[in-house]
Amino acid sequence: MLSSFLSVVGTGIRLGQLSVEARACLEQADKVFYLLADPITSAWLVALKPDAESLDSAYQLGKDRGEAYHTMIERILASLRQGLDVCVAAYGHPGVFAYPMHEAVRQARQEGFRARMIPGISSEDCLFADLGVDPGEHGCQTFEATDFLVYNRKFDPSSALILLQIGVTGDLDHKEEYDLCGLRVLVEVLESYYGSTHETIVYEAARYPACNPSVHRVPLGKVPEAPVTLGSTLYLPPKNLASPDLQMLERLGIALPSLRKKVN
Repeated sequence: MLSSFLSVVGTGIRLGQLSVEARACLEQADKVFYLLADPITSAWLVALKPDAESLDSAYQLGKDRGEAYHTMIERILASLRQGLDVCVAAYGHPGVFAYPMHEAVRQARQEGFRARMIPGISSEDCLFADLGVDPGEHGCQTFEATDFLVYNRKFDPSSALILLQIGVTGDLDHKEEYDLCGLRVLVEVLESYYGSTHETIVYEAARYPACNPSVHRVPLGKVPEAPVTLGSTLYLPPKNLASPDLQMLERLGIALPSLRKKVN
């Protein structure tokens, strides 16, 4: 096992959500890279580690995101191979919709380095708190919007549905501006299950402590007209309540009134 160590940490969605453990990793690292979504957190990190490097330069207009991710991974591993203890700070949770972070950890371990990932608060965590949603009440399904369409993901309309990155549905390249063609396709597909009048929420977590989250309640058919950004998430509450399997209740020895009390 090689002596160099890689830590990948999450900074949370807004400043102040960084854990004590993650901060300690940043302070102790020989080399720090970061991929953050707001200038305030970036400025805070650079003040903590003046030689920290942003990975944002890997993105180039018209360049496939996969190529950008490969560039990030190589920069991280290059420092690790030089014998440095490396820490990478990523926006939100470093393991949620963060391919380069997972791949950097995987490749580091494959090359004989120690590597770990420290969780952070994700946009989905903020959604549960801001919208008052308990994922254990009816169940919850989460997909990336483009993946949801391309792979025809199966889901249960009697459970909550969360679709991430709806503002870039169908877009694989880094651009200055994005159109909503993909989002319109997404809405058309969802309408076949929910109908156009089903109430949805276009949500974006607050990036700064003093700000409120963006919460827009709109009928599904009106989602493309809502203020959708690159960070928007679409939340669809259950269309209907699921019916219990009576045979399974009998097998488990559960009485229906007891089940209702437990669920409620």
